[in-house]
Amino acid sequence: MPPRHSEGPLQQLPNLGPKSIQMLASAGIHSLDQLQRLGSVAAYVRVKKAAPAASLNLLWALEGALTGLHWRDVARDHRTSLLMALDVARLDGLAWKSVIDQANGGKQCSVAQRPAYKLPGLRYLELPHPEV
Repeated sequence: MPPRHSEGPLQQLPNLGPKSIQMLASAGIHSLDQLQRLGSVAAYVRVKKAAPAASLNLLWALEGALTGLHWRDVARDHRTSLLMALDVARLDGLAWKSVIDQANGGKQCSVAQRPAYKLPGLRYLELPHPEV
């Protein structure tokens, strides 16, 4: 399970080794709090921009680190949901607003008020800001 308090170092999280921690740092993610606020998909998108060699195994590891699941279980049981969320995260601005509005029950909302992207079994998956 992930550490209870948000200021815990990333090194204490399951599934994340030194190389993953280094990739997160290259993307400006240095704390559990930052990782939790971003969610696994947004964090992966940031890392992928900073370290293009990052593989999808990092996405599975990030989701597992935040949920307490082993990365192999995430890859096996939540692969499709995470890949769909990753596709959503890559949408352009206009499509992005439409997704946000639909996820918010058709109500207008700012990106700062974005709702969590609810998928079965995934607690920390959020839609990242378009500029992520």
